[in-house]
Amino acid sequence: MQRLVIIGAGGLGREVLDVVEAVNAVDPTYDFVGFLDDGDVDDDALVRRGASVVGVVDDLPGLDAAYLLGVGSPAGKANLDAKTLAWGCSAPVLVHPDATIGGDVRLGEGTILTAGVRITTNVTAGRHVLLNLNATVGHDSTIGDHVTVAPGTYISGNVALADGVELGTGAAVLPGVTIGSRTMVGAGATVTRDLPAGVTAVGTPAKPLGQ
Repeated sequence: MQRLVIIGAGGLGREVLDVVEAVNAVDPTYDFVGFLDDGDVDDDALVRRGASVVGVVDDLPGLDAAYLLGVGSPAGKANLDAKTLAWGCSAPVLVHPDATIGGDVRLGEGTILTAGVRITTNVTAGRHVLLNLNATVGHDSTIGDHVTVAPGTYISGNVALADGVELGTGAAVLPGVTIGSRTMVGAGATVTRDLPAGVTAVGTPAKPLGQ
């Protein structure tokens, strides 16, 4: 089995552990070593999972283990990705057994699909993309690096999400829309037209704040 650590021991990190355990229940694949975290953590929550923090992020190169990011912030993921690339560390693609993937789908290193995710056909996702519970991705769409898609989000066909995009819970992106890099779309928003880079957009139709 592949030795594995999760960077980030908060709630999302424990959700990633759920996916690891679900994969192992079907096909024992990962030997989970523990979490790496540079901050304070909820030790009680980890103890209840039979897990622990085994070090800080900078300990990763000495652990002889692959890693996954239990981090939601696209900027945080980009920073950690740069570090781990420099160290030559590897990250598997993690797919929950209850996720479905159509034909002609390409998933980048470190991408995580949780339970209920649905991807259709001719979809490309970059490095360290998180598709959380029950998110859907339509045909002929592209998702850049370090994108975070919250639960219950609908991405229609022919959509392009640039690097570092974050979609809030229950957001919907209509067909053919492009969203620029580092843009955040608020929970429940409906994106009906292209959004520029580096904005926060809310509402239906989604508009950048201040417009």
